[in-house]
Amino acid sequence: MDKLKIIDFKESDRDALRELFLKVRQSTFVWKDPEDFDLFDFDKQTLGEYIMTAFYEEKIVGFISIWLPDNFIHHLFIDEEFQKMGIGKELLKAAINKTGFPIKLKCLEKNIQAVQFYKKTGFIEKGKGGVGENSFIAFELNQEIE
Repeated sequence: MDKLKIIDFKESDRDALRELFLKVRQSTFVWKDPEDFDLFDFDKQTLGEYIMTAFYEEKIVGFISIWLPDNFIHHLFIDEEFQKMGIGKELLKAAINKTGFPIKLKCLEKNIQAVQFYKKTGFIEKGKGGVGENSFIAFELNQEIE
């Protein structure tokens, strides 16, 4: 995937990442009111996190944010036009290079596509929590991604 480049977050990419985060959440979390999401949620929800940005042919197509003290992936978002191209997997590999193992995350149960992606990638279900539309699965990965 030589057209893909993953780099550390740059402030100059913030506006594009805000837009991507808003757009993907509004279309993915269909059980929520799109008005519940705000352009500046990206700033609030990634504060203090380590962020890596994915570019495909110089266009921002995704990002991953990690809370480093816990090796916890807080967000992994890919532009819908670029999903199922291996970009999410490459961002995960880049995160693992930064954090090592184990690496953990929580995924909303209703986000079926993401749950399937994490299981297929090798994440193991470690527990469940939350209630209603906030029910989540806790995942952990302890092995390299192929």
